[in-house]
Amino acid sequence: MKKRMRGAVADRISDDGQLELPGGDWPLDRPFRIGDLEVPNRVIQAPLAGIANAPFRLQAQRHGAGLSVSEMVASMGVHHGNARTVEMLRLDPAEQLTGIQLFGAVPEAMAEAARAAEAHGAALIDINMGCPVSKICKTGAGAALLADPVHAAAIVAACVDAVSIPVTVKIRRGLTPTEARPVEVAKHLAGAGAQAITIHPRAAADEYRGTADHRITAELVAALDIPVIASGDITTPRMAYEVLAATGAAAVMVGRGGLGDPWLFGAIASGAPSARPGLPGVIAEIQDFAVQVVALMGERRGVHYLRKFYPWYLVGEHVPQSEVSNLLLIEDFDQVLERLSALAEHVPLATSSSLN
Repeated sequence: MKKRMRGAVADRISDDGQLELPGGDWPLDRPFRIGDLEVPNRVIQAPLAGIANAPFRLQAQRHGAGLSVSEMVASMGVHHGNARTVEMLRLDPAEQLTGIQLFGAVPEAMAEAARAAEAHGAALIDINMGCPVSKICKTGAGAALLADPVHAAAIVAACVDAVSIPVTVKIRRGLTPTEARPVEVAKHLAGAGAQAITIHPRAAADEYRGTADHRITAELVAALDIPVIASGDITTPRMAYEVLAATGAAAVMVGRGGLGDPWLFGAIASGAPSARPGLPGVIAEIQDFAVQVVALMGERRGVHYLRKFYPWYLVGEHVPQSEVSNLLLIEDFDQVLERLSALAEHVPLATSSSLN
């Protein structure tokens, strides 16, 4: 498990769920607007790359996220008709409010992809200008766009002109802390027609090191007339409330905190203690999610995708590490479900037929 996920899990385990608020008012359950789109609460599921597919989005919405955003979709892949890329635009009919996040550096291709996403039912278009991954930045996309606010604004304008749904942008504070000009960049984007800005206030060069400096979020709120959404290190209801109160942001975006803990979305949205169940309930949630994943991705791809989730769900559940490790080795999906059921019933590995 990566260090940043270990931190989120530690926050989950240590959070006592008790919050004393002035007047007892919980601000995250109120609706807000992004352009003409009304979002029923102020909790947004983040566009996690390689993770935020339709089953993940449906799960987040079912547990309380007011808006979900897809994993990032390559605009050039849409332009060239790549079948797997185009498939990423498809929404499940049961999804409620879902935005599609696009990345790319060519305004015309981004506009084309935005039109395709709207045609597939996206509630909004989100443009990725924050991804720090080298292979994305080398193409001029992701966080690389922060170095050229004029070109970044041209991409936003092209997408705004192409669709009738809101266009939003997710940014970082800058490429490096010393080069960061987040307010200047955000003003360019808003001037080009962006109807909300999500800020993760780490520099791209920092990736996920250190802590998110939400003083920068507050600076954007003060400088812009459109909603600012706070992202970064929001892993408990207390953190969500404190960030919203300190910054004046319109909403919070929840990423790694929701991995293995979809109940977090509802806890943040309501201010109530988490509804996370005991181990049998956690196992039932994994199994339901897994069935949807395999239906979407097929058995081979789905089983491999699911492996990253088992440690996220099962940490802190008094499941031996050897049991979790063995789940990562199973190739047959029926055996995965059988082994999970055995864990829920506290059946030791040696007596489970799936690995004999």
